[in-house]
Amino acid sequence: MNFFTWLTTKRKTLATMTVAELRAEEMLLQNECNRMRGRVDKLAKEKQQVVQKGASEKTPELRRTFAQQYDLMHTEQMMLSRHLNIRSKEALTVSRLRLLRESAQRTRMSSGSRALIRESDLAVIEKLIENDSISAELYQERLDEILQLGHEADEAGAAVSPAAAELMKVWEAMDTGLIKNADEAFDEAERRVRERGKAAE
Repeated sequence: MNFFTWLTTKRKTLATMTVAELRAEEMLLQNECNRMRGRVDKLAKEKQQVVQKGASEKTPELRRTFAQQYDLMHTEQMMLSRHLNIRSKEALTVSRLRLLRESAQRTRMSSGSRALIRESDLAVIEKLIENDSISAELYQERLDEILQLGHEADEAGAAVSPAAAELMKVWEAMDTGLIKNADEAFDEAERRVRERGKAAE
């Protein structure tokens, strides 16, 4: 049973898990990611050793054996890298939702006041996670967009100007730790307002 099957078929879903439950799941996924990274690094070193051995070996039969070893290691490394990409995106998803849940608690919002994530968003996120061509970095951008869109939909009644809305988003990013300081917040707000202005032209 994969990550999202477990999360969507268990009694508790991503939207209803507590901070402690999200943290526990985040730690499990992070530990698995660390284990996979260690194995990928070890395979890279072993492949290098095989290349060196083959270079110093002149017998065709032995070189063929080394080449086959290299191929097996390379195949395992590629498979592990694919799984690592998936697990990294899953860990990022849980981490982002935990930060949102903690932010909601800090602002004294009821945990049931709005879902952290909607079923339609889950379907989109699952496809992004399973898409090998989407790196963890690109996935982070898309995930943040999805979570922000969900937040905007829940607060559609709050009428603010486009520039003010962008600044509100930047402040929320600071609350969750995505933006570290006021200087970075200013630069990001300016960038977003400029991009919004260009899009409107």
